[in-house]
Amino acid sequence: MAHPKRKTSKTRRDKRRTHYKAQSPTLAKDKTTGEYHLYHRAHWHEGKLYYKGKVVIDNMVEE
Repeated sequence: MAHPKRKTSKTRRDKRRTHYKAQSPTLAKDKTTGEYHLYHRAHWHEGKLYYKGKVVIDNMVEE
């Protein structure tokens, strides 16, 4: 079996494990509004906060 000649430092290890390699963030299209947003993120559309196609917060002022 291969063995490392030197210990890999925590900084060097963590740099290798970062996700800087991705070209661009992947986007998802919301089924309800048709808006594009980042995966696993809530997004605002017309005064409402949507997550997984459902309204989480409604900031519309009712008169």
